[in-house]
Amino acid sequence: MNDRLKGKVVVVTGGGTGIGLGIARCCVEAGAAVMIAQRRIEIAELEAARLRDQGFAVQAHRCDVRRRTDVAALLDQAESLLGPVDVMINNAALTGKSLELRPFMEETDEHWRNVLDINLTGAFIGTQEAARRMIARGAGGSIINVSSVAQFAAQEGASAYCAGKAGMDGLTKSAAIELAAHGIRVNSIAPGDVHTEQSDQPREDAVGRGATGRFFRDTPLDRRGTPEEIGRVAVFLASDEASFVTGATWLVDGGFLSY
Repeated sequence: MNDRLKGKVVVVTGGGTGIGLGIARCCVEAGAAVMIAQRRIEIAELEAARLRDQGFAVQAHRCDVRRRTDVAALLDQAESLLGPVDVMINNAALTGKSLELRPFMEETDEHWRNVLDINLTGAFIGTQEAARRMIARGAGGSIINVSSVAQFAAQEGASAYCAGKAGMDGLTKSAAIELAAHGIRVNSIAPGDVHTEQSDQPREDAVGRGATGRFFRDTPLDRRGTPEEIGRVAVFLASDEASFVTGATWLVDGGFLSY
């Protein structure tokens, strides 16, 4: 354990699974108290209990990031149980198997809106609600949006996903310049191919759902990333060591976008 986040309170949406759980683990190991938020509360409670058993300060709360009332209640509960929120990590997203890849010409209004509501609007609501509390407190803060290499490189059958992640770049930069006066830093992390339960075999899954498979690229480091490798970057961006970092997207992709 280190103390890079000692004394800080961190909220992680989608923190009970995959990359979100990796981020939550890294944050508690860095000394933070963490609130894990998940639509499926039983998953969040299970992981929070496991971390508490290891001696960490972790709580769980149900949250549908599409609903402002849910996000507001999440932040209120985090403050009530853990203290004022210093770091908001907007990680919740439809991705991997939950995304339901489909060809562009078969995309529907309903599916498009659902993906954008969770993946982009959820980050907007989380950023705005967290910033309101940080501004009122007057102590600054850090907001981190978890994006994807898909904000730079299109993926077959994932038009809604790519659009949402590209939109997150604009959201991050716009919020960063407007919140800078309040000492609030806003950054994003763009993971590459990370091994999670939802993305166990991405090539095979995509082809099995109708993709041609022609548009995959290899990762130069010749392996898949881990959720904790994303988490360690999140810890840096959340910490005071990143005090001059805002409006930036940090690629954590093993060189995926280098060619």
